Amino acid sequence: MKKKFKLFATAISLLALTASPVFASGHGEKAKKPSPDVAIQMLKDGNQRFVFGLPKHQHADAARLAQAGSENQGDHAYATVITCSDSRVPVEILFDAGIMDIFVIRVAGNVVDVDEAGSIEYGLAHVNTPVLVVLGHTQCGAVTAVTAVVQGHGHPLERNIPPLVDNIIPAVKKAIAAHPEAKGNDVIPYGIEENVWQGIEDLFMSSPSTRDMVKSGKAKVVGAIYDVGTGKINWLPEAKTTNILTEVEKNPARAMNAMAEAH
Repeated sequence: MKKKFKLFATAISLLALTASPVFASGHGEKAKKPSPDVAIQMLKDGNQRFVFGLPKHQHADAARLAQAGSENQGDHAYATVITCSDSRVPVEILFDAGIMDIFVIRVAGNVVDVDEAGSIEYGLAHVNTPVLVVLGHTQCGAVTAVTAVVQGHGHPLERNIPPLVDNIIPAVKKAIAAHPEAKGNDVIPYGIEENVWQGIEDLFMSSPSTRDMVKSGKAKVVGAIYDVGTGKINWLPEAKTTNILTEVEKNPARAMNAMAEAH
């Protein structure tokens, strides 16, 4: 009985969220960007609505299309998300978001290499989103493949795939070292989480501008893992991101010039 009451209370609170959006703008109205913490809460609330089957489907109508055709996305988007290309991870849907709400980067294994880091910098510095989410997911094929390779059970891959997913190798090795009790496929869930942290570390190592925005409080970088079977997002500790940034700042190999050379 208590469980039913708790579920009912949760549903009521979600209906309240549906009725009272935290951040919105009408046609022709320039929206004010939320703070990083508010943007994160908006993403969490959107995922809750999705999981409980109470989506608002906001910003997905003809009026929003008209805005998109005449206004700058930088006046509206409240989050940048890098995630996997996997078809089971539909970003706007799982956050109950719409057009011009999220600046999305998708790549196999949600790795952060040069192209991805540049896209993230664009999302944070030019689309002016106050938060970046590095979003891994359960049953990740890229992490699964790399785990097999690291364990000596790999198979031939097309020529462009190994350099795409080689950023995942350190993550899998960290997962194996941290969980020696895990064998075979049992390593994969740990590798998926470590791969999120690896992506954040790779970003900080290669992007001085992102480090500066995080240190100044202009933006936050957070990690999360999406469960493809339930739709629920597990948000990882923000303190770990802070620790990674602190360690990167001590690393002499980190990139130092925030801006590209003028041509």
